[in-house]
Order: sequence, then C-alpha cells, then structure tokens
Amino acid sequence: MLVLALQLPTLAAHSSPITVVSAGGSYGEAQDKALFEDAARATGIEILRESGASMSKTCLQVASGSVTWDLVLAGSAGAASAAANGCLEKIDFGLVDTSDFLERTYTDHCVGTDVFATVMAWNTEKFGEPGSEGAPQNWADFFDVERFPGTRAYRANNVNGVLEPALLADGVAPEDVYAVLSSREGKERAINKIRELKPHIAVFWETGAMQAQLAKDGSVDMLTGWNGRFENVKEDGSNVSYTFNEALLDYSCFAIPKGSPNKETAMQFLAEISKPKYQAQLPTYIPYGPTNTRAYELVDLPPERVSMLPSSPANVSSMIPIDVTWYAEHREEALEMYMNMLSE
Repeated sequence: MLVLALQLPTLAAHSSPITVVSAGGSYGEAQDKALFEDAARATGIEILRESGASMSKTCLQVASGSVTWDLVLAGSAGAASAAANGCLEKIDFGLVDTSDFLERTYTDHCVGTDVFATVMAWNTEKFGEPGSEGAPQNWADFFDVERFPGTRAYRANNVNGVLEPALLADGVAPEDVYAVLSSREGKERAINKIRELKPHIAVFWETGAMQAQLAKDGSVDMLTGWNGRFENVKEDGSNVSYTFNEALLDYSCFAIPKGSPNKETAMQFLAEISKPKYQAQLPTYIPYGPTNTRAYELVDLPPERVSMLPSSPANVSSMIPIDVTWYAEHREEALEMYMNMLSE
C-alpha cells in the first residue's frame, strides 16, 4: 500500500485519509504521477493508495456492510453493472464538474478519468508493421488462424471487450453488435467463435501489466488489450504494434462505494482529479486520452503523440463505442456464460 501523506500546512486537515484503489503497472504509476500526488498536495487530502481495483470486490464489501474503500477505479461496463446492483454512491455533480467532458464518459455513479481502446496487437517481426502487406487489419484477421497462424492471448477474468470482437469477426456489422448480444443466442454465437479460437489461445491475460509483459516478451503472436499498454512497450523498443480499426472505445472511471466511510472527502478528491490540469498530465505518462476536453488545451506533447490518443477525432471515427447500458443489463449473464466456456 502506498501512503501519500501530502497535506499542506496552509490547508485545513481532513479528519481521516481516504483509500483510493486503482491499478498497478505503468497505468497505476501514470495515475500516481499525473493525478493522485498533485491532487493530494493541492487539497491536503491524505490518501492510502492501493492496487487491485475491482467492482466485484467493491460489491462484496457493500453486501457485507464492511466498506473500507472510498474511491475505486472501474471500467465503464463494470461500473454500470455495479451501479445497477446498488453498489455505488451517486455522484454530486454540484461538486464534480463534468460540463466539459466528452459525451458518454460519465454516468450518475462514475466519472471518467481517461479514454482508452481495446485493440488488437501483434508481433511485428512476424506480421509486419501496420499497413504493410500481410499485416492484420481487423478482428476477422485476429480470429483467422489460417491466414495469420500463431498463438493468441485473450482476456480471462472479465467479459468487457471480449464478445464484441468475436461477433465482428463472425461478420456482424458494428452497428448491430449490441442488438445481437442482447439475446442469449447472440451471446452464445460470440462465445462459440471464441471457443473455435481457444486451441490457439496460449494465454488468457488478467491484468494490463500482463498484457504489456506478453507484448514485450513476444510470448504470443497476437493479443487483445489496451492501447496504452502496447504503446508504452512499443516506445520502449518492443516488436509490437496495434490498430484502432474496429477497436472498442471505452473509458475508465472513478466510483465511490455505497457506504464509503469517507464519502464527502472522496467526492472532493474526485472533483479535484477531474479538473483539466490533472487530466492533461496523464498522456505524458501513458497514451490515454483525457475525458475533460479542456485538458487538450494544456497537454504538453508533440502533435504526433497527441494523434495516438484514443480520443483524437481521427481515431474515434474508426472505433466502436462501448454500450454501458448493455453491460448494465447483460454483463452478469454474459460473464457466467463466458467463464463456463473457459472452464471447459
């Protein structure tokens, strides 16, 4: 656990620290540097920093009446499902200003902190650079082990970003994906497509750090994951690339568990890290785009770096937005079906 005791003597002390739960690896480090450390200094709020954020664990805490977390990172889909199950506090938008946020990057229960994309990545030594002859271009290529032979890696412990690629590879039009997935037959169709690929899936990854390590080591030939993880290892010299074509446009957000012991202070801290001056710093450390559009006025990066952010207009036009309403209604059934297939 990282403790950031960064109170300023000129600011009123808060009665107790808040527990902020996010991720590990390069993403967690980026949030520490861009958001948490400076916001703790600015507000005088002491935070206890933990990794291992999970909406499932959040809901277990709520159900047991033993909530110890105050501010928890979530994927948009996981947060929607947790909110539907009554696990999250409502956001006080009188305090947390989202007036300059991108559309669909916050809900009544979760406030977006960055925009990312679930993309297809590959080993460039085997398949070449993007746009080159023989390089994969879409999800159909990812699932085509005859034209693109080799090992794959796919997500293990969550259904977010799992079923959509399978349906796209199976010929469903992007605009029809969630309509098809709204029936049990549609979910089974997607899972059957993954079942066909399963003999070629060498690794089922569980974390962003694991994605990055697989890409860095060249342990698999093609894999799914988050653009920022792949961009960082690519910049470090690894033989990996990816495409935004048919990528799933998504966002991470922060939520407050129902019954948080420090709800008011957590809301204040959330309001602070949602300001553009903090969000503008995040792409310096990891290539995820701000949700607060005013942050782009403050981003201090070369144009070519800005063009690699998922919320860049050129990239947004080639991607498919995650439907959080679908996840709120169907995530539990879809996850159960997917986990059953994995256990076969």
